[in-house]
Order: sequence, then structure tokens, then C-alpha cells
Amino acid sequence: MDIFQAIILGIVEGITEYLPISSTGHLILAGSLMGLKSNAVDSYVIVIQGGAILAVIGLYRKRVGNMLLGFLGKHKTGLKLAINLIIAVLPAVVLGLLFKETIKEQLFFPTPVIAALGLGGVLMLCTSRWQRSAFHEGDENQSFIDIEQLTWKKALIIGLLQCIAMWPGTSRSMMTIVGGMAVGMKPKHAAEFSFLLGLPTLGGAMLLELYTSRAVLSEMNMLAMIVGIVVSFITAALAIKWLVAYLSKHGLALFGWYRIALAIVFAVGIYSGYITLGNNALNTAGEGSETSSTSAPITFEYDHCPALPVATHVAPSTITGPTTDCQCPTLIS
Repeated sequence: MDIFQAIILGIVEGITEYLPISSTGHLILAGSLMGLKSNAVDSYVIVIQGGAILAVIGLYRKRVGNMLLGFLGKHKTGLKLAINLIIAVLPAVVLGLLFKETIKEQLFFPTPVIAALGLGGVLMLCTSRWQRSAFHEGDENQSFIDIEQLTWKKALIIGLLQCIAMWPGTSRSMMTIVGGMAVGMKPKHAAEFSFLLGLPTLGGAMLLELYTSRAVLSEMNMLAMIVGIVVSFITAALAIKWLVAYLSKHGLALFGWYRIALAIVFAVGIYSGYITLGNNALNTAGEGSETSSTSAPITFEYDHCPALPVATHVAPSTITGPTTDCQCPTLIS
């Protein structure tokens, strides 16, 4: 992986990590288009999430500080928030440890990602219609809860919904924002809880990947990895600030239409052959064998007529060369 590819993946990670459009899905598709090996992309993607994590810590440093004080017994509200985040992340931790390899083998390739993008887009359009009727910033008759009022039971509901996002292309932020709205939070507050929930969720996944894939990561370009983290930090910070401002005035329909459009573009492009995914490992589902769009190499060798090369193929050949005195090769249909 070179520096340019690291920058591209860093931008994709930073922009999409906290927007409800699936960072993993975008990174799998981007890595496929650039022809990167799946094991390298999977590990690199987890590592550069560190930049997105640092962006949340920087933007919400006051809440993070309050949680740290809460663990020391000096901030009751901060302790409650920290406990709710721990409760919300537990389902993902359990299911992630149990099914991590199965999920990678079965779902980390373009077809499931495209399906999840499309289905998630439909969900967001439905959620947007409900949001318009249920959430009104100036409506005094509506009662909403903010992060401080969130109970552990509602935090657990959000955490359970987050587990659906283990299917790449679904979007962790989409499920947690929709989950937060479902338990009575305003969109901007649901988004804020989603960002904070990303700290233990993404942080834990990153540490686990650093340990389990240390051999693969040791062979990667360290400079490219650092560049990717820095780029993802900058773009994630910009994306978070934009999303909070956007959700304060608008609904989720924009992201739903985007997801559907992206799924259609890739589905049609792959089916028609206009889009070629270079990463063969990402086109392999489950225990199926990997396939390649690259033809087996053709070589030329000389028979008894030096002036006439004979084309032969590595696979059973459909071309035969001279069998008698200096004849031209004959194509057998």
C-alpha cells in the first residue's frame, strides 16, 4: 500500500465513520477498486480508525474528562454516562468475539456490502418520514431525553441495535442514531451518543486487530499507516461537526438516498462489467473458491519451424501448432 492509497482510505474512513452510510462498506469497495489484498485492507481499516477515535476525544474532551472523573468518584453524571457506554458496547463485544472470523469470511466482500447499503437506505428513508412527524425542535408538548437522562435499559437497546452493523455496509452510526431516536433522543443527541459509543467500540476493535494481525501489520508501510491515521483524524472531525449541525435542521433522507444510489451504481457497474473489483479475495464468499478476471498467461514456444511461433496455453489449449511441415497454427473450436 502506497501513500496515495493510504490517503484515499484515510479520507474515506474519516468521512464515513460517523456518517450513517457505513465506513466499512465504503472501505471494502474502495480497497477492491484499488486492487488491494483483503487481509491488508481489513487490518489497515481497523488501524486507521484510531484517527476517527482521536477526533471524537478531541471534540468531546469535556464529556470524556467527566467520564474519567466519574471513575474517580468525582463526577456523578460522567460516571452514569460511562456506565451506559459500557452497557451499550457489551453486546457487540460478546458477538464480535464469537463470530468475528465467520463475519469476515461470509460478509467482507462487495455483494453483501451492496445489499446492506441498499436496505439501509430504505430504512433511513422510512426513519426520515417518522422523524418529521415525531421530532420538532420547538414543540414543547414533546418530551425528549438527552444523554444525561438516558437509562441503562435504553442504552442496552442502542447497543443491541449496534450489533446489526457487524454486517458490513449497514453502518454502526446509522443503527445507533436510529436506536437513540427510537428510545426518545433528539437526532443531534442520538448522534452525540453514537460518537461517544464509538470510543469503546472502535477502540476495542482496533486493539484486538493490532494484536491478532500484528504479523500482517508489521509488513505494511508504517509511513502510510501514520498518514492514514492523520488524514482520518482531520476528515472525521470535519464530518462530525457537519453532521451535528445538519441533523439539527434536517432529517436522514439525504443519507438514505445516497446509500441507495451508491448500491445501484455498484450493482449495475459490476453486473455490466464497467466496474472491475481488483481484489479477488473480496469477491469470494464463505468456502467458495476465489475467481479471477485475469486470463491465464499465454506463452510462445518454437516447434520445428523456427520462423513460426506456436501459441500454447497453460490450461488445456484450443490452439495447436504445426504438426507436419511448416503449417500455420490451426484454431480448433
